[in-house]
Amino acid sequence: MALADRLQFLSPSLSSIHFRKPNSINIHPLCSLHYDSFFTSYSSPFTEKHSIQRYQRDQWLYKNQLEQITSCSFPPDSHLNRENNIALQLPELKKLLQVLREKRESEGCSKGKYGPGNVFLVGTGPGDPELLTLKAVRVIQSADLLLYDRLVSNDVLDLIGPDARLLYVGKTAGYHSRTQEEIHELLLSFAEAGATVVRLKGGDPLVFGRGGEEMEFLQQQGIQVKVIPGITAASGIAAELGIPLTQRGVANSVKFLTGHARKGGTDPLFVAENAADPDSTLVVYMGLSTFPSLSLKLLHHGLPPYTPAVAVERGTTPQQRMVSFGHDAFIGLASFIPQSLNCETSK
Repeated sequence: MALADRLQFLSPSLSSIHFRKPNSINIHPLCSLHYDSFFTSYSSPFTEKHSIQRYQRDQWLYKNQLEQITSCSFPPDSHLNRENNIALQLPELKKLLQVLREKRESEGCSKGKYGPGNVFLVGTGPGDPELLTLKAVRVIQSADLLLYDRLVSNDVLDLIGPDARLLYVGKTAGYHSRTQEEIHELLLSFAEAGATVVRLKGGDPLVFGRGGEEMEFLQQQGIQVKVIPGITAASGIAAELGIPLTQRGVANSVKFLTGHARKGGTDPLFVAENAADPDSTLVVYMGLSTFPSLSLKLLHHGLPPYTPAVAVERGTTPQQRMVSFGHDAFIGLASFIPQSLNCETSK
């Protein structure tokens, strides 16, 4: 696929809507004042999908559109908003690709003779920037382009070098700023132009982060991918709370499960029968909204109703919130037998 075709592939739709040039779209103002009700009580440590901070961070993509941000004329999660948003970004993405290509050629590489750039899948941990690895910080500060998810904390993004370009590709339930296929093509297009591309993910890229899908796609296209692990939410939050994930005589294994159903279904824990193990620590990622049905399923499959458990949101950040369940859940380690940890801070 030619590079120009790939840029067209980055347009709003992969199926029924054909690409249209930006000047043929009636651009609506971007909306930044519409937040999920769950986050209205205090600011989030992460990137909200339509926050002013996000648009200021990515202002190179929008140029003169920032003055429109505070005007909200339609719901921010509409398909139209996503289409318009990507249309605004396309000219600057094309311009950046050309700049990177010319830079490589000016460094002594004949056109078409230089190899592709590097792609790094970088785990940024559960939110606390001090939990980043030294390698992650070094790569973040040397990147040409960084594609970042919603659960990469603002404090981590503050570490990015002054010359880097940021592109938000976050996903929330019911609204994906970029589809996974579009993210794949972005990574490939800029890598082929010789850029150092960093894909920032909350937690660890290979734990419910779809890092494996991105790595497999790029490797099939001949692009070298390097993975820099991050502290996954389970480890970071367990350490923060002083809860061992495994302990001799208490839990002989630990299981990581996703609380999200695939394709928006209502049955999140389809492996509940095997997960309801009283001798294993169960960690559920992204399980806040499905926690009631998840709990009932575990009970149905035999997990004792007195099982101590804790639900954590925004773990390791100053905005961390926690709710514990079960009698004497936090009176000594011995009472935490067996244990369940619900980590909302994940990819």
